[in-house]
Amino acid sequence: MPRPLAGIDRFPRIRLGHAPTPLDAAPNLGAALGIELWIKRDDCTGLALGGNKVRQLEFYLGEAQARGADTVLITGAVQSNFVRLAAAGARQLGMDIHIQLEERVDDADALYRASGNVLLDRLLGATMHSLPSGEDEAAADAALERLARSLADEGRKPYVIHLGIDHPPLGGLGYVLAANEVMEQARARGFGFDAVVCASGSALTHAGTLVGMRAIGETMPVSGICVRRDASRQHPRVAGRAAELAAMIGRSDVFDESEVDVSDEVHPPGYGKLNDAVREAMSMAARLEALLLDPVYTGKAMAGLIAHVRSGRIAAGSRVLFLHTGGLPAIFAYAARLAP
Repeated sequence: MPRPLAGIDRFPRIRLGHAPTPLDAAPNLGAALGIELWIKRDDCTGLALGGNKVRQLEFYLGEAQARGADTVLITGAVQSNFVRLAAAGARQLGMDIHIQLEERVDDADALYRASGNVLLDRLLGATMHSLPSGEDEAAADAALERLARSLADEGRKPYVIHLGIDHPPLGGLGYVLAANEVMEQARARGFGFDAVVCASGSALTHAGTLVGMRAIGETMPVSGICVRRDASRQHPRVAGRAAELAAMIGRSDVFDESEVDVSDEVHPPGYGKLNDAVREAMSMAARLEALLLDPVYTGKAMAGLIAHVRSGRIAAGSRVLFLHTGGLPAIFAYAARLAP
């Protein structure tokens, strides 16, 4: 009988992170919410303070290495976890790294621009570029392509990690595999989950988890909490990425667009901006479990989980899996905004 995820084997991959990451119970926070809560600790993936992007970069940098690249280019927000980890992965593989920082947060202060991920980018020796816009993915990718051509003219061999949806979602394969990993851990303990909750931004973690769960026969809802755009724009993005991933592994049969679940009730006032629900979620996780969440992704995702429980969308007593996708360096960049 063929392995359900055998289609992934044809894609180049380089191991960068610590896996499997822990699956930890969160009994105090779960009791406060009236559910059984488990945390998949992908903040513990190891590379340069970890995070979900390590799993994705194993495929992007695997392809870069297979192509003989010596320079990696990537774009993201000023406090992007993805560019920080791309810089770390590139350095570990002996490659140069160029990162393009986009202006997505309109009330950024001096601390936001110097601390957290930005500080780590500089320590990793990344060559940094700036893009005034933060809402035009095509323009961001086009700027990277121009830079890549310039580097190629100098004799370099650049590899671009694109942001837009008109490029294959290679990184999502990391979460197709992660779905299998976490379910093996759960089965070893003798249980499954009634629901999965994660942040939904670029959509690769969300879509990859959904496809991965369905490919191994798991049917629980995978709820994505919007962190970048509202649900009306995020739903088709997740659906498109998931359909692509299912096709990439030769399992288009496992994906049904009707199963895409996104929620934007805790998203306002927008990307990278705090609200009371996020502050409460971060405080509850820290004080009840010593579990640190970041203000942009996991704090908002936990706020969404709490909202789902309180509204009854997640039933009392449910066993719930929360994907902790990392992003912890951003806590320091938001120090002034998180102060009481």
